[in-house]
Amino acid sequence: MTFRPTLDFLLYDWLDAESLNQNERFADHSRETFDAVLDTCERIAREKYAPANRIVDTQEPHFDGEKVILPQATHDAHEAYAGSGMLSAAQDYEIGGMQLPYTVQAAANAFFAMASVSIGSNMLTSGNANLLMVHGTPTQQEVFAKNEFSGRWAGTMCLSEPQAGSSLSDVATRAVPDGADFQDDPLGPRYRLTGNKMWISSGDHELTENIVHIVLAKIPDADGKLVPGTRGISLFIVPKKMVDTAGALTGERNDVALAGLNHKLGWRGTTNTLLNFGEGRYPVDGKAGAVGYLVGQPGKGLHCMFHMMNEARIAIGMAATMLGMAGYEASLAYARQRPQGRPVGPAGKDAARPQVRIIEHADVRRMLLAQKAYCEGSLALQLYCARLVDVQKTGDAQAADEARLLLEVLTPIAKSWPSEWCLEANSLAIQVHGGYGYTRDFPVEQYWRDNRLNMIHEGTHGIQAADLLGRKVLMEDGRGLALLAARIAETAARAAAVPALAADAQALTDALAQVEAATRAAWSTGDPGAALANAVPYMQAFGHTVLAWIWLDLAHRSLQDDAAASTPATVGRLGAASYFYHYELPKIGAWLHVVETRDPTCAQMPEEAF
Repeated sequence: MTFRPTLDFLLYDWLDAESLNQNERFADHSRETFDAVLDTCERIAREKYAPANRIVDTQEPHFDGEKVILPQATHDAHEAYAGSGMLSAAQDYEIGGMQLPYTVQAAANAFFAMASVSIGSNMLTSGNANLLMVHGTPTQQEVFAKNEFSGRWAGTMCLSEPQAGSSLSDVATRAVPDGADFQDDPLGPRYRLTGNKMWISSGDHELTENIVHIVLAKIPDADGKLVPGTRGISLFIVPKKMVDTAGALTGERNDVALAGLNHKLGWRGTTNTLLNFGEGRYPVDGKAGAVGYLVGQPGKGLHCMFHMMNEARIAIGMAATMLGMAGYEASLAYARQRPQGRPVGPAGKDAARPQVRIIEHADVRRMLLAQKAYCEGSLALQLYCARLVDVQKTGDAQAADEARLLLEVLTPIAKSWPSEWCLEANSLAIQVHGGYGYTRDFPVEQYWRDNRLNMIHEGTHGIQAADLLGRKVLMEDGRGLALLAARIAETAARAAAVPALAADAQALTDALAQVEAATRAAWSTGDPGAALANAVPYMQAFGHTVLAWIWLDLAHRSLQDDAAASTPATVGRLGAASYFYHYELPKIGAWLHVVETRDPTCAQMPEEAF
């Protein structure tokens, strides 16, 4: 199986994406228009992205003293992507968008992540612009967001700082009003920012004529002190180059300076930067301080930023998924053509017999089946979440609210589960290749390196786990968890009526009960420290239960079409579902045991004993 038939099954047979055109917003579309978008993106990914994947890995970004240099292939790929209209694919016709369902946009973007995940800054640019379309003023939308959607400008997300990392409470970048008339700037209340931001992807490059930084900073109080915690964080638009209200460059550089490039394990095609704001290298109007325009209300910056952060988290989940998928397809092709070893018969191995291809060995099939189960299941989860986004935006009030809550609960899983298990798929792809796997003669080592970053991108595993167990399953009196549990139970009930799936349906029912019991037990003492000490095992078990649900639903859908029941594609999906239930779902018992008992082994380990 190649990737496209798998994607088509998930989109059309499982999620019924074609029915989205029954919504007024998508009424102009049909399967033909959806397929045309997928065809275009698949072609661009094949022609502009895939051939450059090794080039951007070996020709890393470098600074020549004036500007960041990227390979020509990166410029060509970005131009092709921007020209396709995909940056604004889900936006309104009125601003140049296609009004595509986000489900289709997410599916189309999967081709680029699979072909070369580290080319370009498209994910951050569209996320930046989407944030402004929700929280920005009409002028900010017109000047900044629309120029990002067109591909003329790029966007970033500037959260982390060298001394703070992921601890946003400790953000120290300052924003002070710029003059007595700071409230009157048509681009938004104008401030001067000073501070440093670290790990800023696409923070400097020459792919576009301007870069729009979205920056978290704190406005000092009347005594000049920064408000502790996240309550004092505000959000600002800080363009690399100054612009006027018509979106034209003024010719003046903003006081944002590249302090250094970070040299990474993977994603080497994307610049990763340390940026200095307001150090005086590029004074504006003769003064130091980066000019920034307030987005939303003072002190509400994190609320606004979460719009972009959550979108980025799901996008990272898709990136991790497609890197796993790329490794799976590469190792499958290798296993089908690599002769090595002989099968064991009743009399042992017969050295006189010809070698067999390694795919004929049971352990290689185990590794391939694991990759298939991880990656195809993860892709289904990503597209399911994308479908929820469409329901949240276009459904009736009840459906939209339920989609919102389900997304709240599923987002930590959609980001972190692929980052862990599709990385494991990449490790297995290396193993299938044997010694060749860890050489640069084959692509799988690069896929692993690229994917290893995703467990850290957009919030580490520990942060996502604490968010899931500490907030998401408890919010609104646990209503999100209850909604998800109801959908899982409904799938199990339908599958229980199919003899071939009845045992798996019962296993899923039992797993759900274990997760719910562990959730209650973790919080039974009301002590957050004890409850969250084993948040990561909780998230692993929760994620495996969610993926088991996904696989059972896919298996059930596959068996609804009698004509397709014996096709290789259906047999493959059923095999992957069986693998997940036989080899993966049983793992949750060990993970949940430490959660239920609030095991203190890790939390109470004395520092001096390490």
